[in-house]
Amino acid sequence: MKYRIFAFITLSVLVLTLGGSTLASLNARRSGAELVPLLPSSDGVMILDVKRFFGDALPKLLSGNPSTLSQITGHIDKFHSTTGIDIRQFDSMAIGITAKQIADKKYDIDPVVIARGQMTSASLIGAAKLAANGKYKEERIGERTIYIFSPIDLATSNHASEIFKDGIAVTAVDSTTLAFGTLARVRQTVEGKTKVGTDITSLLQQQNPSAVTSFAAKMPPGMKSFLPLENDELGKNIDSIQYVFGNANVAADVASVHVTARTLQNAQATSLHETLSGLQIFGKAILSGAKGADKQVYARLIDNARFSVKGNDVNMDLQVPQGDIDILIGAILK
Repeated sequence: MKYRIFAFITLSVLVLTLGGSTLASLNARRSGAELVPLLPSSDGVMILDVKRFFGDALPKLLSGNPSTLSQITGHIDKFHSTTGIDIRQFDSMAIGITAKQIADKKYDIDPVVIARGQMTSASLIGAAKLAANGKYKEERIGERTIYIFSPIDLATSNHASEIFKDGIAVTAVDSTTLAFGTLARVRQTVEGKTKVGTDITSLLQQQNPSAVTSFAAKMPPGMKSFLPLENDELGKNIDSIQYVFGNANVAADVASVHVTARTLQNAQATSLHETLSGLQIFGKAILSGAKGADKQVYARLIDNARFSVKGNDVNMDLQVPQGDIDILIGAILK
């Protein structure tokens, strides 16, 4: 079980990285960075090139597991037939979330998505209203109308069902751009009273502009409680992280991930780097004699991770070939 968890965590990082082996020109890219100024204040932001993700990433990621690819495609098609909206038609997205701690190990996550594509906002909202068969509400804010739809089939995710228990709010930002998410966050987007802080936007601007996805987030307090840590020193190092940011991409069938953890003080970064380096050595020792193909992949992942420290930043760079990704997928689906 612990190896399957390791595989799942690794793939959670990689799933948004595989955007195709051929990079488009910078002028033709639709990374989502241009949508960030439209978001309200957020604790974390991710930008995504949707076309590359759905056009190349999923087929490539699941090339060794066609039945799973077919199942995911079926869910997307069902969403399309139910709502009238095909998310594959968007070009780029910017996702902003807020995280509020409401109990020990429990956070209230509030998302909003800004999505831009070739289809008009009016046609997309019209299709959603038609699919809802009149079962939606409207709310006016100034000259804008927010449409609140009942949550569609979210039974596969209890967490998603909880987030959208009051409905999914949708509004037009401009002629080809939609905002959708929880009602509270869409209201904030329409009102335009707050924007993403410069602490987050400055980190996003440092990322590789050719990446399929980039992200930056302010870490909430108490993150060590989410991990089964018996080492107090490691727990203190985890809680010293103020921001996490990075990007992911693919070239020549190798997925690459760059992640930076920024601490408050240089000494904390040095301590975190030393701890991660020690865990890497420990992991290599445990898996050095591994026989199974999946365990050998984990060993290679640990060995290929490169850690460095500069000031109060701890950097991790990881490259994973497509063959190892196929094995990781297989380990999860066992």
